Amino acid sequence: MAWDLNQLVRMLLKACFSVVLGIIFIFHPFGLTIDAASQKPSMSGDFVKDTVSVAQSLKDTIALSEDEENLSDTKDEALGLITAYISRYRNRPQVNGSSSFTTMQTALNAMAGHYKTFSNRPLPEKLKERLNKELTRAEKTVVKEI
Repeated sequence: MAWDLNQLVRMLLKACFSVVLGIIFIFHPFGLTIDAASQKPSMSGDFVKDTVSVAQSLKDTIALSEDEENLSDTKDEALGLITAYISRYRNRPQVNGSSSFTTMQTALNAMAGHYKTFSNRPLPEKLKERLNKELTRAEKTVVKEI
């Protein structure tokens, strides 16, 4: 009788432990902190404003010298901004066929590709010039289109 009671208690403890562990796995935000979630860039949904603000922000990033102390953080923020912009507007047929979006996407792909592939190297001068031209063209075009 005591042995059966001992077995029952062990089974109940195992079941309770499993349920508690499952609840923790479901509701605990692993790897995310409040700071990380609040720093995630978001788009307003206004294509014109988002395009202009992203272009300006990326031009500011391009203009930074390699001697800046927070350059790696700035590059990470730029990559987050690029991802947020592309994710927001790539699947929207009303904007993804426009020349401003196409120009912007070309510039963003080039910049993100360089930062991801050559993260420890500065942007080459030719790429900086090309990115500045494309971002400026996208800014001007988006204002005229809509």
